[in-house]
Amino acid sequence: MKRIFSGIQPTGNLHLGNYLGAIRNWVGLQDEFESIYCIVDLHAVTLPQDPDELRRNVREVTAGIVAAGIDPARCILFAQSAVAAHSELAWLLACQTPLGWLNRMTQFKEKAGKHRDNAGLGLYSYPVLMAADILVYRATHVPVGEDQKQHLELCRDIAGAFNRQFDEEFFPLPEPQIFGSATRVMSLRDGSNKMSKSDVSEYSRINMTDDADTIALKLRKARTDADPLPGAPDGLAERPEAANLVGIYAALEGSTVAAVCAEYEGRMFSEFKPALTELAVSTLAPIADEMRRLMDDPGHIDGLLADGAERAGAIARETLADVHKIMGLSR
Repeated sequence: MKRIFSGIQPTGNLHLGNYLGAIRNWVGLQDEFESIYCIVDLHAVTLPQDPDELRRNVREVTAGIVAAGIDPARCILFAQSAVAAHSELAWLLACQTPLGWLNRMTQFKEKAGKHRDNAGLGLYSYPVLMAADILVYRATHVPVGEDQKQHLELCRDIAGAFNRQFDEEFFPLPEPQIFGSATRVMSLRDGSNKMSKSDVSEYSRINMTDDADTIALKLRKARTDADPLPGAPDGLAERPEAANLVGIYAALEGSTVAAVCAEYEGRMFSEFKPALTELAVSTLAPIADEMRRLMDDPGHIDGLLADGAERAGAIARETLADVHKIMGLSR
């Protein structure tokens, strides 16, 4: 069976963008792939973290994933740091990775900014750890967004270089799993910026823990414009806030922007927003209720993660043992 691997950082405050852009799509993959999903806490510590907050965030993200429909009995769900093979394989692969490849990675330049000399080695080398995350399970497919395509290309380069170095077709070259339904969700206050937990305004985002009243309030306050909805997507080209709300509606309904435009052509946002609110509340409020219930039982969440780590570790250790033999590290 095809095997998929994907990870999510434990940043806390999961929001609608996380749900529509990634988590919801993970749910659908459970029927198509052997699915391995990881809370990538080792990636999180490339930047300073408060230890207690990091632990809470790992549990919160786990609760959100499970509440959204990920079944830990049908897939593997675990925290990255609980499987030591990720770190060991990252070192072994780093020894095969030219610096020139890492120097081309754009995300390091963006995150380090003008302070590159003060950035930690982990921030620079984390694309190698990301490759190890994937290759330690010999995953065949990886869900990727636009900002992760370069990392998957590097992972394929590293896997290919290892195979050539040791004349072994050992690591598969993982294929990108592109979602036609993945939605780029923008701020409810500024349609030109992505929805983000770091935005100072709580009204810029819908959190996955928001109750029905809060979801309704935020959508009522969401920025729009004074024009009616167009009959086709082209009419949204210069209207970022309008395009964002129509895109959210289409994603929640499992429809298309074109279909939503055709349905609401000529109507004002005073009519459209109540319909969007009803749809959002009916979809998201049950997830929020279940997420809060799970977060009230941290022992249960820890148990799910421990079980997932045991199952993930069994696969990873087998891969690592084979890598040791190939590289001459074991007799």
